[in-house]
Amino acid sequence: MTPEGETAALAILLHDGTYARAHYAFMLAAGALAIDRPVIVFAAGRGVHALARDWSGLHDACDDRAVQARGVAGMDSLREAAIELGADLMACEAALKLRDLTPQLLLDGVRIAGIPTFLEAARGRQIITL
Repeated sequence: MTPEGETAALAILLHDGTYARAHYAFMLAAGALAIDRPVIVFAAGRGVHALARDWSGLHDACDDRAVQARGVAGMDSLREAAIELGADLMACEAALKLRDLTPQLLLDGVRIAGIPTFLEAARGRQIITL
């Protein structure tokens, strides 16, 4: 990857466990991927619920209905788009333990990783924290 390409790549650190931040993280991811910017989404803390098959563990998850009613892509559509466009999804190993989530409860393709792995993968990328 060229130095220019490295600066164009994003690493999104989703620590917050609210629906609004998780939804925005996937809006950013899908948008960046759509313009060929590589994206890592690292979910930590309560944010790991965003990578679960059943993401209802996010605070205010019920807001998704209102978002869709207003014509905005919902969480399922955004996650599917990010996956289809090649997002690298990573879940914090410690956060999974703290939230009592097993790897089997996560979306297919989510890598379990620690902070050092995320930081190494994020080297040279723009990091956005939500």
